[in-house]
Amino acid sequence: MNRIKKAIVYFMLGTILLGQIKPMYAKENFVVCIDPGHQAKGDPKGEPVAPGSGSRKARVASGTAGVGTKKPEYAVNMEAGLILKGLLEQKGYKVVMTRETNDVNISNVERAQVANNAKADMTIRLHCDSIANSGKSGAVLIVPSKTGKYTAGIYPASFKYAECLKKALQDSGVKVNGIFERSDMTGFNWSQVPVVIFEMGFMSNWNEDRMLCDPNYQTKLMQAVVTAIDAYHASLGQ
Repeated sequence: MNRIKKAIVYFMLGTILLGQIKPMYAKENFVVCIDPGHQAKGDPKGEPVAPGSGSRKARVASGTAGVGTKKPEYAVNMEAGLILKGLLEQKGYKVVMTRETNDVNISNVERAQVANNAKADMTIRLHCDSIANSGKSGAVLIVPSKTGKYTAGIYPASFKYAECLKKALQDSGVKVNGIFERSDMTGFNWSQVPVVIFEMGFMSNWNEDRMLCDPNYQTKLMQAVVTAIDAYHASLGQ
């Protein structure tokens, strides 16, 4: 076989093989772990706040409830999480849920381990805020500390996604109070994968409480999460 024929054969074989190999950054290879915060009943039993730590926190806090709607936070988080799951799967992403029902008992360490075991490319922890100030409103984004003993390694990717989410929310007309670092959160300290807490709004604010319980507003927020995932995912291939 002469050189030209060999080159044609090798080219054809290479084309076939490339068509069978999924790109490293293909959406179906990108794993998003969704953690709808809290559960129907909190669990006050303690667990280590970090690997090997003598400091302990409650396995799962009870969460808050709407000042007007009286709807529990865990239910809002679950509703938003299931909407997000559907939107991401429509886009072709692989989704792992820490819970899909409210009647569970899954600690913060166990939730982090779900994401770790799935080798999640990004973990989104959904929560609602509450404060003794009914005028306070807006979303809050929380990321692992860049200087934390257990979190420094996952900070860069976590913060990068948080920036994408901040922009997507603001582009959608959602107020964002900022991106804040925490080094004292069990779910962060046990995480081996990038993670962001999305505090979707304040249930202590009468108007925002009503909005957070509205499926249309939940969908708006979750669409921003997906837009941010798209932007973050696209940046990995650059």
